Amino acid sequence: MSLNKTILNTGLALGVLALAIGGWLLLRDGRYQRTDNAYVNADFTVVAPKVAGFVSTVDVQDNQSVKAGDVLARIDDRDYQVALQAARADLANARAQLANAQAALAQQDSLIEQARASVDVSRSELTLASADQQRYRELARDGAGTVQNAQQAQSKQAVASAHLQQGQAALSTARQRTNILTAGVQAAQAAVQRAEAAQARAELDLSHTVLRAPIEGMVGRRAVRVGAYLTPGTPVAAVVPLQRAFVVANFQETQMTRMQAGQQVELTVDVFPGKPLRGHIDSIAPATGVTFAAVAPENATGNFTKVVQRIPVKIVLEPGQPLLDKLRAGMSVEASVDLDSRARAQNAQRAAGPAAGEGA
Repeated sequence: MSLNKTILNTGLALGVLALAIGGWLLLRDGRYQRTDNAYVNADFTVVAPKVAGFVSTVDVQDNQSVKAGDVLARIDDRDYQVALQAARADLANARAQLANAQAALAQQDSLIEQARASVDVSRSELTLASADQQRYRELARDGAGTVQNAQQAQSKQAVASAHLQQGQAALSTARQRTNILTAGVQAAQAAVQRAEAAQARAELDLSHTVLRAPIEGMVGRRAVRVGAYLTPGTPVAAVVPLQRAFVVANFQETQMTRMQAGQQVELTVDVFPGKPLRGHIDSIAPATGVTFAAVAPENATGNFTKVVQRIPVKIVLEPGQPLLDKLRAGMSVEASVDLDSRARAQNAQRAAGPAAGEGA
């Protein structure tokens, strides 16, 4: 009897324990969402040249840490130095041509003033000759003067009139010449601008012979060697910003019901077992992973089999953790999202708000 009672009590205790464990696991599974389909990622930059040429030096090694602006490699710049010198010479020539055109235009202004003064003199001479011709004609008609004097006065008037017409024509020609010279100055100015642009392009091409790190990070996939010929766009190396590494976790769509940005995440990297990292959800992708696949599945034909889709979730690591500098892009990660963490944080903030106000 006593043995049966002991067995019964033990069974009841085990049953209660099993129920407690099952309830705890049920609550725990409802609070956390996990996946092992997660990987360390980083927005690395592939460095490529903008100009062609042979590599003269390589200034970094594989897996070397670099800062933004550090030299990665150099392209032989002798051809670009010569091109820059030629561009500078062309610019100097264009500026000299502009100076000549401007000087010719300034000289033409003086010639116009001279032509205008000559017209004024010719007009005065014509006025005087016309008055003399009128006077000698009246004297000859009255018998007080000779016909010869009258004819000479008339001839002088005709000459003065011709001189005036000649001066007016010269003034008109000088003014037209000014328009031509003005157009020449404008053309010379345009030539200077083209030469300046060519020099700027030559300087830019020369600067592009030095390949620099665009960001701080670690050099990976170095594919350049001394003597290699590079063309624009040829990948030289990748710079991986490990200090800004993040995790992309692919959760099943059935796990996404309560998931949102700001929730806390516990991350376990396979390389560091038993040493979890802290992070939080930064954002959730706008589509499933298969949506952006190179070859999307076609579900409208053939037999359809429903497959649970996965949605990428970007997780940002909390700063100041000792293992962050040991992370490498592509490492496998297990992620566990605390679905209640954001609500608890908001409740704590609301609770702290009035208390802080009362303390003030």
